[in-house]
Amino acid sequence: MALFIDTFVNRIDKKGRVSVPATFRAALATSHTLGQNFSGIVALPAFRYDALQCAGLDWLQTLVDQMGKVDLFSDVHDDLSTTLFSDTKQLSFDGEGRIVLPEMLLEHAKLKDEAAFVGRGEIFEIWHPKTFAEHRAEARRRAFEKGMTLRNAGGGNGGNPSGGGAQ
Repeated sequence: MALFIDTFVNRIDKKGRVSVPATFRAALATSHTLGQNFSGIVALPAFRYDALQCAGLDWLQTLVDQMGKVDLFSDVHDDLSTTLFSDTKQLSFDGEGRIVLPEMLLEHAKLKDEAAFVGRGEIFEIWHPKTFAEHRAEARRRAFEKGMTLRNAGGGNGGNPSGGGAQ
């Protein structure tokens, strides 16, 4: 699985092409676990906000695997599989490391001239830069107010004197 960190803002041209950051492309190149020779990303509209969630095919396979835990003919399976997979796009890199964002994805994320590529660990997201700046400020405010921390890998209290972990 690839690891995506940092934030980059890139221009979107009139044809909807945008360059995926080189570090993200490098991370994707090292995560070919499906035995497929696909040079690009998968992208889908985020559920909770006006952004796109993106990764390699290996991440998409983890979603497929998770769907295997849901009763096949249930409403939950139908709703999730429709929501997850019907709008997911497979976007190939061109020779310059660019992808073409389809109109429906541009509209969902309200993208026009610029796109912020935001590392989120095993995935990355594409946001309108101003919308992401607002989202980041709000997320940091909530994390600070709630005193959110992570536990140390060694089982320590993660710097939280009360011993609480991630909230």
